[in-house]
Amino acid sequence: MFEVFETYIQAKTRLTADELQLIRALSVERKFRRRELILQEGEVCQFKLFVTKGLLKTSVIKDDGTESVMRFAAENMWTTEHQSFTYQTPSTVRIEALEDTEVVCWTRDDMRALLASIPAYKSYIDRLIDTILGDVHHRVLMNISYTPEEKYQAFIADFPDIFRRVPLHLVASYLGVSRETLSRVRHAQLRQAKG
Repeated sequence: MFEVFETYIQAKTRLTADELQLIRALSVERKFRRRELILQEGEVCQFKLFVTKGLLKTSVIKDDGTESVMRFAAENMWTTEHQSFTYQTPSTVRIEALEDTEVVCWTRDDMRALLASIPAYKSYIDRLIDTILGDVHHRVLMNISYTPEEKYQAFIADFPDIFRRVPLHLVASYLGVSRETLSRVRHAQLRQAKG
């Protein structure tokens, strides 16, 4: 599993063999079965996760029992519950494996130690956080100003692999539209593509 991460990180930043060895020494490799909860609401998030294989979903269950999907994380993507991980407070979301999944992960203290001792790694993580903040801004803009058709097109453009791997009702939840609306939009666009 770490080899997948090593290939990924070496493409993103230059690290020495000793730095990579330290990152590996502080990492934990974990496997999760499909539908296994990695983090439940109310638990403190202990790890920052890098997905080497599989697919994770971050979501919140509302009082009425409906689920709102906040994020998907597939291969070569990072995920965590940032507030809970950073401040060691109870999580308000859950993280679940949608497929059999393998991750490389680090505790908060180990991640802080790595960032303090490896400047190139810290620089990369800072760039990653900037990218994630940009993605969050785009997601908020999409949710408040895009039509269902535009949301659907943006999701397919941004996450074509995830779209093929996730049930339609979860895509609808992520987009903030009903399953019926998403089905209507999808069928209309398929007809338009054929016509």
